[in-house]
Amino acid sequence: MQRRDFLKTVAAGALGLSALPTANAKTPKKAAAPNIMVVMVDDMGFSDLGCYGGEIDTPNIDSLADNGLRFTQFRNCARCCPTRAALLTGQYPHEVGLTVNGRTLASSGVTIPEMLKPAGYNTAMVGKWHLSHTPTLGDRHQKWLDHHIQHEPFAPIDSYPVNRGFDKFYGVIWGVIDYFDPFSLVEGVKPVKQVPQDYYFTDAITDKAVDYIKGYADKDEPFFMYYAHCAPHWPLHAKKKDIEKYRGTYDDGWEKLRKDRYQRQLELGLFDEKKAPLPDLQDGGRKWDELPEDEKAYQRRKMEVHAAMIDCIDQNMGRVIEILKQTGQYENTLILFLSDNGASPESYPTPGYDRTAYTRDGRKVLYNRAAPVEKLGSETSYCGIGQAWANAANTPFKYWKKESYEGGCNTPLIVHWPAGLKTTPGSITHQSGHVMDIAATCLELSGASYPQKYKGHTINPIHGESLKPIIEGKVRQGHDTIFFEHEFGRAVIFDGWKLVDFSGPREQWELYHLEQDLTETRNVAAQYPDKFNELEAKWTEWAKDLGLKQRYNNHNVPF
Repeated sequence: MQRRDFLKTVAAGALGLSALPTANAKTPKKAAAPNIMVVMVDDMGFSDLGCYGGEIDTPNIDSLADNGLRFTQFRNCARCCPTRAALLTGQYPHEVGLTVNGRTLASSGVTIPEMLKPAGYNTAMVGKWHLSHTPTLGDRHQKWLDHHIQHEPFAPIDSYPVNRGFDKFYGVIWGVIDYFDPFSLVEGVKPVKQVPQDYYFTDAITDKAVDYIKGYADKDEPFFMYYAHCAPHWPLHAKKKDIEKYRGTYDDGWEKLRKDRYQRQLELGLFDEKKAPLPDLQDGGRKWDELPEDEKAYQRRKMEVHAAMIDCIDQNMGRVIEILKQTGQYENTLILFLSDNGASPESYPTPGYDRTAYTRDGRKVLYNRAAPVEKLGSETSYCGIGQAWANAANTPFKYWKKESYEGGCNTPLIVHWPAGLKTTPGSITHQSGHVMDIAATCLELSGASYPQKYKGHTINPIHGESLKPIIEGKVRQGHDTIFFEHEFGRAVIFDGWKLVDFSGPREQWELYHLEQDLTETRNVAAQYPDKFNELEAKWTEWAKDLGLKQRYNNHNVPF
């Protein structure tokens, strides 16, 4: 396959979107408050989208950027559950039950739909929930995951989305799925016990989203929809036709991919080479040219499947945009498109807690190299892209999901709202933000009030700050300080500086001056001891306030 010309692809995509059928479109509704659609993808790399420098065909999403606003410094919480908790509540995840991964969203926070319903909003969610504490069934657990025994519910029902403010929900309660036959699939609270033979999760949740949007067309009230993809989270599962489209695209390996993406990012004006130099690739010591041919074949196929999964997201985003246009809801729908964290290096070797061993009909699932290359992407294969591809996907940043370095916690964010966005179409902003700000933005734009109590529970103050000034083309004062902590990975950003530590046992802070070094290439801890101490004191005080002291008793943290 020949390399696609990036600029032509984006331009063609934008033209294709603008030419969507409008002959039968309804007259746009006149509503003071906008519809709001939060589109979250899972484990997507910072540079995977065309409008962020990628070679993957994403014309529909690129068109949102071409007619909207892109962020370069919008942070998440570096992992699935914490980011979702912060996004939906406007609080740090630790404040609403997500001190560690895989817990239930606590009653100390209200979700966006719980905030918006009193203001008259219809609310719906499709996709991945992952905010319920999920049980294990001992020696029966694996058979449960493989659909060989039935056991409901999949988690406490009072924690399901329809009991956290959503009128409608179709999707999965757990966080990892077989895309062709997902575990923990429910509609409302009712398990979906069988899916069609041609089922694919990304398509199925979009079918529901389209149906919901059609249903809202004749309502006077606005809607809030949380459209939460599982893709491109491992396992690498994609449809054959989408995989075939990328055959040969990654033959030159991860070093070349990273350099090519970075060059396009500079051309697009996303980054300044002096202020965001390209760090060395974290490739685990595996140089592409030194790999044997069979390993290259295996590795390139993995990235082809990853690209196919994102391509499918884009195809489905096109369906959503089209139905919004046809029903007259496009102009006054605010679309926020982002990822929950950076691309993931994970690639598990065996079945386990949330990983299948057999398909429903008894076929064995083969992990990593046990699966023939031609089977990668199918239901009987199970793998992730690994460190080198993940780091390339996160260009220009280093590291990946779970880490509080920019490769883990910096997400693409596209804001699109024809009726309300005041910036020049295609603009890029380097103003900083955090996923907590999405809840605050929804609150302000909807006219809803933030409760001090909800269903008898005292609610923590919201920490997110509305993006409305940025949407209006203004400079926002924004957060004075932003904190991060996940599985001993930690960071604090203050006054253009960042103190950060890798997760796990390393326990060594590094200091970066983000205003001059956004890509964290020059650790200046030794040169600026006063700034180091200032930021460390801020993080320690924050962690102490959250009750994290006990977790760090055996770690080198000066509480």
